[in-house]
This record gives sequence, structure tokens and C-alpha cells, in this order.
Amino acid sequence: MKTAVVILNWNGKKLLEQFLSSIINFSSDDATIYVADNASTDQSITFVKNNFPQVKIVANKFNGGYAKGYNDALQHIEADIYCLINSDVEVTQNWLTPIIETFKNDENTAIIQPKILDFKDKTKFEYAGAAGGFIDTLGYPYCRGRVFNCLETDTGQFDETSEIFWASGACFFIRSEVFHKLEGFDEDYFAHQEEIDLCWRAQNEGLSVKYVGNSTVYHVGGATLQESNPRKTYLNFRNSLLTALKNVPSKNLFLVIFMRLILDGVAGLKFIVELRPIHTWSIVKAHFSFYKNLVKFTKKRKQIQRKSNYSIHTSVVWQHFVLQRKKFNTLK
Repeated sequence: MKTAVVILNWNGKKLLEQFLSSIINFSSDDATIYVADNASTDQSITFVKNNFPQVKIVANKFNGGYAKGYNDALQHIEADIYCLINSDVEVTQNWLTPIIETFKNDENTAIIQPKILDFKDKTKFEYAGAAGGFIDTLGYPYCRGRVFNCLETDTGQFDETSEIFWASGACFFIRSEVFHKLEGFDEDYFAHQEEIDLCWRAQNEGLSVKYVGNSTVYHVGGATLQESNPRKTYLNFRNSLLTALKNVPSKNLFLVIFMRLILDGVAGLKFIVELRPIHTWSIVKAHFSFYKNLVKFTKKRKQIQRKSNYSIHTSVVWQHFVLQRKKFNTLK
């Protein structure tokens, strides 16, 4: 299978200096490597051309974020499998082999993610994806190996290949025909949680999303937009609401949106208590943007003929913050 490893870059020269060599060393025999550049101004492309001439470059005209950046770049890349990987990821030897084999052995598998561990502490799972993502009854995303901010130590508990609900955009494999059939990422997201929406839409088509635990990568996380950045708070809260509006089955939709708005208010109060009111304001702005996009996303919702059931656990918010359940295998 022809595979393209595509690194989306925006002013990430320092990250390319640190991590691109590992991708080349452990991928060149099995894939063609691309840097998709979102109109960087920091000499990223000059660095790649001078030091890694074997890497192909796709130059986007402007910074359209994660969603549009990949949508634009992948129009120019021919492959059977796209691997969309962040510029702050270190890969390991033979990381591609088990993933490509899984695609070969199961034609219904459309999307895959590897095991994602923390680059800063390689014994622990990393926030953005860990061992594969799920959605609780209220539409909150969480992962095996990571429930909210609680990260588990990797002891081999998630080394198998298994079905998941969403794969992390930090290292996201997808069949090219599926990506283009679904018209790629929803560009209204800009960045954050667009991969959850795409996975949901793939499952609406009867396709499966998998986690392959014998492929490992290490992710820095927050290298482009740190958790402390209020812009990240805004995008996460807004996009999570938009994903629910777009994809949650009708029988659950009103309750999910109603409860999410209330719980967002609680989160805003928590930020005030923590003396981080700028994040409270980010939630307020996220809600205004949600209301602004209500009609637009309702129309998108109507275009989705089938909406997959999504929940294997009841409210993870309740279980984690009230019942103090910290690990995936303690959730009910």
C-alpha cells in the first residue's frame, strides 16, 4: 500500500529540527514523507530543503489551521494511506508496519491511531489520544490511558489492537479514498476536535476506527498551542459543542446540549476560582460562536443520514470529578 506521511507545519522550524530526522530514519523505506506548510514565515521550508532534500513539500497559500491545512495539502498527494502527524512527534522503529498490516487485513478499517506516549515522560500516555478515544453520554471526549488530565503509566495494559471511537489528530492514519469521500475535515473547526468529527462521520458510513497498540510514537503535546493558551480553551469548548450538535442522535441531542451548556458554566466558575478569568471569557466566546453557528451546523446535521451511537460509559465528568475515578478501566 502506498503510504504518505504528511507533517503539517506552521512556523515550526525548531520542531522540524528536533523531530523530522526520526520520521525519516524510521519511515523512508515504507512511505513518502511530506511537509505541508501553512505559509510559515520562520524559514521552515528553507531548512527542510537544505537539510532533507528527500522530503517533498506542499506549500499552502495561507494558514487555514489544522483542518483546512490538511484538506488543501492532501489534494496534491497521491497515496492509499495518509498518515497525518504533528511536527512534535517522535516515531519508533517499525512503527508503520503493524498499522499498514491492519489496513491490509481489514478492508472495513478506515482510520487508525498508534499508541501515543508522552515525549517528556515516556512511561506515561500522552493527553492527545493516549490509547484511543471515546465519547461519554454527554459528548465529552476521553481516552484509554487518559481521563481528563489524569494520565496512566503504560504497563502494557493497552498493547492490543482494538476498536475505538476516535483517533488522535496527533498521529492519524486514514484511507485516502475515505478521506476524500467524506470531504476531509470540517474547516469550520479550524483546529481541535475535527478528527473526532471525521471519525464519527466515518462510523456513520459503517466504517471502523482502530487503535494499534504495537505501534508507538512519543508526542510533546501543546507545542503549537499550549493548554494555558485561552485560544485553545475557546476552540475546545466551541468545537466540542459543535460536534455534539452535528452528530449526536436526535433522541439524546436536547439533553446533551442542555447539560453541556450548564457544565460549561460550572467550568467557567472553576476558572474564576482558580484566578484564570481569561479562560472563563474564552468559554463565553465559545458559546457565542456556538450560537452564531447554530443554523449552519443544523444544516450540516441534516445532511448526515445516519448517526452512530457513541457512548460506552455514562457521564465521565460525574465519575471522574465526583466519584474520583482516574483510570479508564474503573469507568462504568
